[in-house]
Amino acid sequence: MAENREFFYRRLHSLLGVIPVGIFLLQHLLVNQFARDGAEAFNKAAHFMENLPFRYLLETFVIFLPILFHAIYGVYIVFTAKNNVMRYGFFRNWMFYLQRITGIITLIFIVWHVWETRFATAIHGTEVNFSLMQGILENPFMFWFYVVGVISTVFHFANGLWSFCVSWGLTVTPRSQVVVTYITMIIFLALSYVSIATLVAFL
Repeated sequence: MAENREFFYRRLHSLLGVIPVGIFLLQHLLVNQFARDGAEAFNKAAHFMENLPFRYLLETFVIFLPILFHAIYGVYIVFTAKNNVMRYGFFRNWMFYLQRITGIITLIFIVWHVWETRFATAIHGTEVNFSLMQGILENPFMFWFYVVGVISTVFHFANGLWSFCVSWGLTVTPRSQVVVTYITMIIFLALSYVSIATLVAFL
């Protein structure tokens, strides 16, 4: 029974990391891209997202609760999982470690980012707009904190796609797993470029 529960939780953890959390990440990066067109374009996109119908319902059940489960169970995996060198080999072994390390970094980054852009703004009655992000990122320490945070986040997502494909039986053969490795690394590099370009745009 315990093994079945563990199997279910791991599959659910993997699924939620892609759907809906991964999809939300891509949507969030897409909206942030409007910063490259200037303050007016970003503010317009941000206001559109803020005025979506059933916004709080969607945020609770499509974003916050899935992220909460993924984060809590992810921390459990970090402190209980053991590497399997014989099965995965040197490269995949490193990806295993980096997935866990970036998971912790990403969790810290997301908690801080949500505090800055949701809770702190609600407490002080400030608007989430281009000027807010510009003010945050003008601090050199915060800029590099965000650089590390977004790179960690997109790596965790891209490498997590590989694990998702293996866990759900989408890549069974060694060759298919190698192909997906290249695809996910390309996704990581592309999203890293997009993310950093956005951060620079705020400055």
